[in-house]
Amino acid sequence: MAIKNNHRGLILQLSRSYFPAFLAFFSLVLSGCKSFEPLGETAEKKTNKAPVKANAFIAAEYEVGDYAHLDVALGQKSENADESEIVFGNIWRRIQSQLTFDIPENRRLAIQRSWYARHPDYLNRVSKRAEPFMYLIVEEIEKRDLPMELAILPIVESAFDPFAYSHGRASGLWQFVPETGERFGLKQNWWYDGRRDVLAATNAALDYLEFLNKKFDGDWLHALAAYNSGEGRVQRAIRKNFKAGENTDFWSLDLPKETDAYVPKLLALADLIKRPEHYNISIRPIANIAVLESVSAPSQIDLALAAKLADMNVNELHALNPAYNRWATSPKGPHNFLLPIDKAELFNKNITDVKTNDLVSWKRYKIKRGDSLGKIANKHKITVDAIQTANKIKGNNIRAGQYLLIPTASASLDEYKLSANQRLTSKQQKIAKQKQKAVHTVKSGDTFWDISRQYKVNVRELAKWNGMAPGDPIFPGQKLTVYKKVSKAEMPKSTPTTRKVNYKVRSGDSLARIANRFNVSIKEIESWNKLNRNKYLQPGQMLKLYVDVTNIKG
Repeated sequence: MAIKNNHRGLILQLSRSYFPAFLAFFSLVLSGCKSFEPLGETAEKKTNKAPVKANAFIAAEYEVGDYAHLDVALGQKSENADESEIVFGNIWRRIQSQLTFDIPENRRLAIQRSWYARHPDYLNRVSKRAEPFMYLIVEEIEKRDLPMELAILPIVESAFDPFAYSHGRASGLWQFVPETGERFGLKQNWWYDGRRDVLAATNAALDYLEFLNKKFDGDWLHALAAYNSGEGRVQRAIRKNFKAGENTDFWSLDLPKETDAYVPKLLALADLIKRPEHYNISIRPIANIAVLESVSAPSQIDLALAAKLADMNVNELHALNPAYNRWATSPKGPHNFLLPIDKAELFNKNITDVKTNDLVSWKRYKIKRGDSLGKIANKHKITVDAIQTANKIKGNNIRAGQYLLIPTASASLDEYKLSANQRLTSKQQKIAKQKQKAVHTVKSGDTFWDISRQYKVNVRELAKWNGMAPGDPIFPGQKLTVYKKVSKAEMPKSTPTTRKVNYKVRSGDSLARIANRFNVSIKEIESWNKLNRNKYLQPGQMLKLYVDVTNIKG
């Protein structure tokens, strides 16, 4: 089917009103969205195939931008269109018209379909997250002539969250594990993770799926199962059934529990999209227009500067480009950005006025005796490789008295809220107040399991608190954050007048004197500050107290 593109002028008009809503969503990580009224008549393709029926799933109206009156937004054929061409105003309808997988009726699929049908808010949230990226994915699938069911695979994989990171070390919309990502060309380093690069990861995922489909002789269910659990595991399951004289179709294979549910989830979603009227569901529509364009900087660039050149907030830009782990692109690239079309034009215009050396801010650092590249890199929160690249250094030899150029963020690091460090900090700040924070320094031989047993916490939670997966490597000297449940005796008193107070220890202070003054117990002060009462307090030391401000003694 040929899908006719809209005029660039229309795209620019729509993108200006279309983007503020979902960029705000990504930056603030909001959830919840609006359901829509059913669409009336739908355009029909004049072929021997049955026309796509109007249904409650797809609406002509859009949440942002007043353009429902345009013919192109109503799923109508354009005046000069060929009979085989049709314009869909809603990309879900474009997807719906090209779904071809058979949907069997069995218990495993019915369970998944029932769950999705009973959780329309979930589907709406997913549609909101998919909004900026779905058009790009659909275009690439059509270009390769692949099954359109693959366009909804990121719902199963990541709920269309480009920052998703699973306990199995999988990351991004398409949930690549590190090894498979590298196998299909996705760079992963301190600065950049290609598994979260929407364009790069989409191409890699489709390359992998094409490879698997060929490997399994054109059986897409086998290919999808292998995408989830590994091609070797699926091959072994097929061989086992074949030797036993049993069926080797997906439904007959002995596969992990997760994979047993994985393929039914995709088919359940496809069925809901094909027959929404049967299940009485609706979903937030997505405009079937190109709203993003790829632009490129000539070398490493600060994300804050890139955002300024595009007249955007840095976190809006970062939401569309989640592959960048830090405040800048990697010194060795890539330096690409997906931007709203009108912002892309502005970026391309403005970047020509910026000298390459000004794309990143620099600090001049004088090497001191005892310095090493590792020590300097840690001090400035960058990598040794970044210093070597910036200063054209081969090896690790440096000399005291020499100067190094250190790339540095142009804004405060906490302004880059979607960087890896800030995302982790934000996650840790949301931990329940009833939990007490501890810092564990990894010792030689430690594992996540050992540490979880020591603190009596869940191993997956421990890894998650530190932005990692249980299978990620840890090393001696590494600091891990642990949250322990606090007993009632350790919890701060909760009253309407309770406040957190930062108290600076004065000369002559003791725990008893401070406890008496603030009407708290010595044990509470020790618990709140992890103190040992056998050690002396030091003047200037800061203590955290939870006090009833009405009971403080003068």
